[in-house]
Amino acid sequence: MDIKVDQNTVVVFDLDDTLYNELDYLRSAYKSIAQHLDQDNWKLLYSKMFSLYRSKINVFEFLSSSYEIELRMLIAMYRDHQPDIQLFDGVIEILQDIQTRNGKIGIITDGRASTQRAKIQSLGILNYIDEIIISEELGSEKPSLANFKAIENSLTGTVFYYIADNLKKDFIAPNTLGWKTIGLIDNGKNIHFNSHLYMERQNLPQEFIIGFNDVKIN
Repeated sequence: MDIKVDQNTVVVFDLDDTLYNELDYLRSAYKSIAQHLDQDNWKLLYSKMFSLYRSKINVFEFLSSSYEIELRMLIAMYRDHQPDIQLFDGVIEILQDIQTRNGKIGIITDGRASTQRAKIQSLGILNYIDEIIISEELGSEKPSLANFKAIENSLTGTVFYYIADNLKKDFIAPNTLGWKTIGLIDNGKNIHFNSHLYMERQNLPQEFIIGFNDVKIN
């Protein structure tokens, strides 16, 4: 699909499972925790942790009992580790094309501020982003209108786009506000995979893409 961009265009992205796979953040955190708990055999522990996760067994409870470490410490290690994650193919080219055409770029994401900002830093895209709205900092989560109005109040434009993945909460507010909405289809690795439950009109984006190579900035 084509997106026409000029100085009056604001293109806003979700973060998790939109710019990268959130599962890769989980894997990055598990690797960091395994290396901390068992330096000599961390690969074996990491393998077990991921197997437990895939089997829907509580990984942190296993670690807490096996390594005599408090759950709160494990949660802090998970949230505060330096993530090793990569952008989806085509994302950086889209950001460059928007910037070249004087468009503005934002991110609206739910989560803890320090964690989400560490992800953005790791992805290497801070220089492209004009505004970041994080639920913890704003005090509201999607699908609240407030998160999207915060972008409208910060970035001047006449046409707003939101590109995201989660049908449950991502598109209700921007659809209400008259934004153009684009849904990135699950590549089979998304953390939230129950989109079939949220296919009412208000939940749906106006367009779907399979990947960012489907998007052309004009």
